[in-house]
Amino acid sequence: MQKMVRKVAALLAAMLVMAGCGGADDGAEAVECELGEVDGDLNFYNWSEYIDPELIPAFEEEFGVTVVEDFFESNEAMLAQLQSGGVYDVVVPSDYMVGIMIQEGLLTPLDVDAVPNLENLAPRFRELPYDPGPEYSAAYQYGTTGLGVNLDVVGEDFEPSWALIFDPALTSTFPGGVSVLNDPRETMGAALMYLGHTLNDTDLDNLAEARDLIVAARDGIATFDSDQYSEALVNGEVAVAHGYSGNMITGIGSADDPAQFDYVLPREGATFWIDNMVVPATADSPCTAFAFINYLLDAENGATLTNWNYYGSPNQAAIDAGLVEQEVVDFYADTDTAEDLQIIEDTGDYEINFTDFFAESRS
Repeated sequence: MQKMVRKVAALLAAMLVMAGCGGADDGAEAVECELGEVDGDLNFYNWSEYIDPELIPAFEEEFGVTVVEDFFESNEAMLAQLQSGGVYDVVVPSDYMVGIMIQEGLLTPLDVDAVPNLENLAPRFRELPYDPGPEYSAAYQYGTTGLGVNLDVVGEDFEPSWALIFDPALTSTFPGGVSVLNDPRETMGAALMYLGHTLNDTDLDNLAEARDLIVAARDGIATFDSDQYSEALVNGEVAVAHGYSGNMITGIGSADDPAQFDYVLPREGATFWIDNMVVPATADSPCTAFAFINYLLDAENGATLTNWNYYGSPNQAAIDAGLVEQEVVDFYADTDTAEDLQIIEDTGDYEINFTDFFAESRS
């Protein structure tokens, strides 16, 4: 498998000079809890297939609570659910969405005394522009968004490009077509990058061009899917799948012949992201939420998480202790040749255009 590489440190340094999100709206009050204190069962809102299932019952047994899991397909879907009254204790939004949630007063500040394992995070994950400090979030995992490719269909000498999902001349030759993420920022961003723009472009004409590109590619797009894309790829249902690094790698690793597949970053650019654990201001059990976050930031539990889902670990204590599989460390640590990785930024009032244009591309 082609090794995925990235300049993580450089990217994170670049993030520090981005325009800040500003202060939070009033309404997100601090909650003080004792270390290990629980105040009820936990409602956990996460991306699907993103946590070792053994970690949940182990937490339930240790703390004497029940964890109810619910899942979302995109940051925008998660935000809409919270805004419509959904009540959760721990949620896992991506970088730019943390900034939006802070701005809207949707988050409770972390009680650092109840989450001492924040110190296990690598320094670069403890000072980020969407949440300096951090005050409201704790890094969960990080990775990239690229393409999983069936080499038996596409060929060994293919060009790693977003053309593999957006060029009808290519996709029309692929049995089963391709799978594209059901995510406005990721898929509109991929189209923008293919057209030579940044994934945070705020020119409406460029966004319309990206929308029209997706429309023109629709005949070759078998599905818009953020859950089962790696399974569809390795089962031969699609020839190319747009998706997240860890899901792709674990999916390819489960194939009868992993050498038949590859995960690549398109030459036009790809997304680098950081997912985070946050506590909504409306949480019923904020102390249990802090206990859960602290539990997942434990070095052994953090390693268990990463070794199961194959995403990058921000848990430096786990890496220093040799608990993270070296294959995973190496996969995310090579910084020699990564180019043009981009981070999704909060574009403020313009955000709704990504959602609207994406919906139009699918209608």
